[in-house]
Amino acid sequence: MDEIVHSLDLRGVACPMNFVKTKLFLDKLPAEARVDVLLDAGEPVDSVTQSLQAEGHHIERTVAEPGGHYRISVRKG
Repeated sequence: MDEIVHSLDLRGVACPMNFVKTKLFLDKLPAEARVDVLLDAGEPVDSVTQSLQAEGHHIERTVAEPGGHYRISVRKG
């Protein structure tokens, strides 16, 4: 069975709301679920990544996207 990958587009959402929205989204999912989060470059991708890791989630990869955005793949801890 293929894994369901959830998506969350937070381009244009300022810190710390992008982390809050990601956390609330993850709270609704079962353990080990994966979410691809689209974020603006710079502070958003750095702070959300660090905050999610501090919460016990695993960042599987960070990929630069066209247009100066980043897609982070998060595995719920």
